Amino acid sequence: MPSLKGGIVVGEAQEPVVHEGVHNYSSEQDWVEPQEPLLRDRLEWFKDQKLGLMMHWGPYSQLGVVESWALSDGDADWARDCIDWGVEGEELKREYFDLNRTFNPIRFQPQRWAELAAEGGFKYLNFTTKHHDGFCMWDTHTTDYRITGPETPFHRHKYADICRELFDAFREQGLAISAYFSKADWHTPSYWAPGMERGSQMWRGPSYDPQRYPWLWEQFVQFTHRQIMELMTRYGRIDMLWLDAGWVNAAQGQDIRLGEVVEQARRVQPWLLTADRTVGGPYENLITPEQTLPERPLYVPWESCITMGTSFSFNYDDRYKSVRQLVHLLVEIVAKGGNLALNVGPQPDGRLPAPAIERMKGLGKWLSVNGEAIYGTRVWEPYAAGAVRFTRKGEVGYAIVLCQEDERLQEELVLPLATEPTAVDLIGSADDLEVRRCEDGYAVRLPEAVRVGEMPEALAFRIRR
Repeated sequence: MPSLKGGIVVGEAQEPVVHEGVHNYSSEQDWVEPQEPLLRDRLEWFKDQKLGLMMHWGPYSQLGVVESWALSDGDADWARDCIDWGVEGEELKREYFDLNRTFNPIRFQPQRWAELAAEGGFKYLNFTTKHHDGFCMWDTHTTDYRITGPETPFHRHKYADICRELFDAFREQGLAISAYFSKADWHTPSYWAPGMERGSQMWRGPSYDPQRYPWLWEQFVQFTHRQIMELMTRYGRIDMLWLDAGWVNAAQGQDIRLGEVVEQARRVQPWLLTADRTVGGPYENLITPEQTLPERPLYVPWESCITMGTSFSFNYDDRYKSVRQLVHLLVEIVAKGGNLALNVGPQPDGRLPAPAIERMKGLGKWLSVNGEAIYGTRVWEPYAAGAVRFTRKGEVGYAIVLCQEDERLQEELVLPLATEPTAVDLIGSADDLEVRRCEDGYAVRLPEAVRVGEMPEALAFRIRR
């Protein structure tokens, strides 16, 4: 039998979209506050944004397999479980690295992507300029293994410099730019060098000991610095450098002297935030849980990167989260003080999948009404009670009630507030709702139009205190 809870008749418990605390990420206690006032201001700006669009896209999208990871023999037990093209080992690596020869996304729609992102309520783009496989989605001068390289058929296209086209299009729509960049590079011979002690059995790290071959490691450091500075000097304003491959760090014997290149970049772009994921220290300006979220609010800048479907890169058989699930996920993250970087994997032909477009529009429709309770807010303790999540903006609080499709609204809905509000409004519907004290808080009377209409994903109430 369903039970009455907070003025909503609730059916069976819902399976969570993501689980709490299942992946490792840096701790709140290890976060280091920047000394520069401009960077502290930019972190407050970041915490205001709440919703970013993340995109993993590259030659691997043609196969619909996990990005890069199948190349690593050390990760074969999980990364190759969907590999079914009849090859393994060195032949698999050769065929994977040759995918650049057939990557030709001639239906690429940078302006359309940007328009959809703006309509969806996204505030910034986090795009994979380079994943671990080393393929560059910009016109780099450091390698021919790039989208504009002579072996890549797309290099003749008017939109060939994909990063430039995307960054410009998204800026035109008012979105900020976060550049995803892998510190590892499994294609360059200064990282995965042939004929070294690992032989053909590669892993995520270099194929040699940097301490034994410092001259070779220095080649890789300089290569990495040149690539980062290309992005920082030739592609307009970059708001954040989002660094993956956390195993590349000094403590692991892989010191790329990140501080040196970040400080060089900040001489050009002094507002630049950096996310040196899972490493900690002064260059991990924000914490980045992946496919998970913290069990409680965090009072430092953080962003959960979570897929709209089941994988980061395009998957032909992907199953996408519903608009309702995405709204609830966003509300949960924002109530805990974070941002959601929602990942969409573009198709190999250059379009966004139709289900992703539908979800983006649905999310934007909800935010166009209720965004006041999301953008620019901070944690309001207690952040959650039953089906209600709380946020605040200055002296104004917000109570967001998560609604399930199989529920129905009653005439009154109970908000578990500790103190009496001076006024309660339903955002996008009615001002000065009738409020009365009750055993579990304060009951508000819902307008009839809200109760008889289609069940919303969530109801957001403005609380005057």
